[in-house]
Amino acid sequence: MITAIRDVRRAKGLTLEDVARRCVPPTTAQTIGRLEMGTRTVSVAWLNRIAAALEVDPAALVTLPERPALPVAARLGPDGASALRHPETIALPAAPPGGVAIQVDGSIGDYRAGDILWCAMLAPDAFATALLHDVLAPLPAGRFAFGRLLGVEPASAYLLPPTPGAKPIAVEQPAWLARPIRLMRAL
Repeated sequence: MITAIRDVRRAKGLTLEDVARRCVPPTTAQTIGRLEMGTRTVSVAWLNRIAAALEVDPAALVTLPERPALPVAARLGPDGASALRHPETIALPAAPPGGVAIQVDGSIGDYRAGDILWCAMLAPDAFATALLHDVLAPLPAGRFAFGRLLGVEPASAYLLPPTPGAKPIAVEQPAWLARPIRLMRAL
């Protein structure tokens, strides 16, 4: 398996030691280096452990032949643009399996016209993981509600729409919620 562990780690500005410390339980920088280089087999357990340490989806750490990558031209930081010491590439993001997208047609709240939100679908038992995050909720007759999830009760989910001055709304027994996990924005 070809991994993108090194690319993701470098893109986040982390050292091998940083990732090793973030792993649960912690490991050594040498082990992370071996997993990056492929001198040690990357099991699914290791992939999940490193993904959690890097705060990314495990799929972001696997480089597949059909997944395009862009060459990194430079790094940008507080001191401006700088050249790379070694060639790097960044794998383009993959859509979440079973997810949905929201197309933003008009600017509202934190979102601008033209934005695309990639969302992960949540079953009712996982609604609490989206508290204080924006969510899309289904309503009767094929309609939807969108807003910050303020609370969850067995019979309702409470959302605060992003419209200024809006009042919270109760969505009765939603079958699912969709939480944005990636914002795609053209500059």
